[in-house]
Amino acid sequence: MKKKSKRTLTPKLRFPEFRKEPGWDALKLGEVASFHKGQGLPKSAIAPGGKYPCIHYGQLFTEYSEVIGSIVSRTDSKINGLRSQVNDVLMPTSDVTPNGLAKASCTKIGEVILGGDILAIRTNTERVEGEFLARQIRQRERQVLQLVSGSTVFHLYASSLDKLAVSLPSPAEQQKIAECLSSLDGLIAAEGRKLEALKAHKKGLMQQLFPQPGQTQPRLRFPEFRGKGDWEEQPFEALYDFKPNNTYSREQLNYEDGTAKNIHYGDIHTRFSTHFHINTEEVPFVNAEVLPNELDPESLCRPGDVIFTDASEDLADVGKCIEIVNVRDERVLSGSHTILARPSSQSLAVGFGGYLFKSRSARAGIEKEAQGTKVMQISPKRLATIQVFFPSEEDEQQAIVACLTALDTLIAARVEKIESLKTHKRGLMQQLFPAPEEQ
Repeated sequence: MKKKSKRTLTPKLRFPEFRKEPGWDALKLGEVASFHKGQGLPKSAIAPGGKYPCIHYGQLFTEYSEVIGSIVSRTDSKINGLRSQVNDVLMPTSDVTPNGLAKASCTKIGEVILGGDILAIRTNTERVEGEFLARQIRQRERQVLQLVSGSTVFHLYASSLDKLAVSLPSPAEQQKIAECLSSLDGLIAAEGRKLEALKAHKKGLMQQLFPQPGQTQPRLRFPEFRGKGDWEEQPFEALYDFKPNNTYSREQLNYEDGTAKNIHYGDIHTRFSTHFHINTEEVPFVNAEVLPNELDPESLCRPGDVIFTDASEDLADVGKCIEIVNVRDERVLSGSHTILARPSSQSLAVGFGGYLFKSRSARAGIEKEAQGTKVMQISPKRLATIQVFFPSEEDEQQAIVACLTALDTLIAARVEKIESLKTHKRGLMQQLFPAPEEQ
């Protein structure tokens, strides 16, 4: 009987020293790895300063990327279960959403307690570089998700994962690819640290440029405004009037076409900048079939309007806000679970309110007026009562806005650079690994 020839694949991009080598072996994961299940380790067992290093399965979603070089948690519970070996690839095996189950992390540290719902993929280290395998599994997210089962809670089983198609070059080429991507990860991490430093600087500057709770002027003022005395104090209701919002759900919005756009409270929580510019933010349209023929002109957002979210599970996020700075000639509405506040006087310069209501003093007032247990809420009636401090001279307001806007521009540029590097990494991985569809 004729022996079946081994199938090989070749990536679009190879390092020069490997271009004349044979194609990569096309295999199933179960042919080169064994699977081992962690056990135990509830979150309550994690203890700062504990005796034993450990990994809880949830940390594979949040704490670790493709390579685990240090362990963030410890426990005093000596669990007689699975311990890691150097080169193990770890994957979570259950989640309430399926997408996270395609995460894979190679641990460079042995003898770590692996908790329940962690699958350790163990390979022959002379044949398979764990970091290379972890990166390839992440690159094959779509194929991994096809192996997931469940409805309310999703699971990934070893019996399914062993059928995952993988392709392997020589160990030397695996290591070269892993080193290349690790170098890129290093650049992304370095940019991330610079971003966090800028954010920390901004946070500290905000604490200096605005009065702290119980104080009537800031600790830091620009030279030309020193000695000007206390900031003016007014209740919120003396500065703003409330305008209509709407109750459109996500299902009633789209990103393709329409005649009016809608600011969704979830986007204020997660995406929109403090200063809202319609030309730089991705804002959904209201579906034509639910939009009235005529809109109340008072419901259309204008420069200077401040939009607050009215609820959050986190007290620190209830009343989170953006300020409308530019809507051009577009019709923009304030959506469900938002509070639209419009300046009723000329006391505040455009752009100042967005920063003002993120200052510690204003936040303290909002948090004090918030109500609820599991979900915290702030109503217009209660928001109207908070006390607001601001410099009476518009020039000082504008100086603060200019300073913080410049810092936000630096932060946005850093975010853009990080996203560009991540896009480059994704493109590079598509070139360095054979397309999964070829198998």
